[in-house]
Amino acid sequence: MAKSKATGSKARQGSRRKGKRLGVKLFGGQTVKVGNILVRQHGTKFHPGKNVKKGRDFTLYAIKDGIVAFRQKWGKKFVDIISQN
Repeated sequence: MAKSKATGSKARQGSRRKGKRLGVKLFGGQTVKVGNILVRQHGTKFHPGKNVKKGRDFTLYAIKDGIVAFRQKWGKKFVDIISQN
């Protein structure tokens, strides 16, 4: 029998959580269809630009077919969809 309790072992017994799969899903120059998810994020690291909407959980998605473009304005990052005609 052990003379003392194992120190620190309780801290290592925490459950391992799966990653949330956040980040940019489609990059600049790639083609996109209506409803495609562009960015999964917590908070607005990227803001919706032209032809892009923001979901309830801050997910950015396309509302028109086209090509993905990223830009910066006022120190913020925006995601646009440039429609192909």
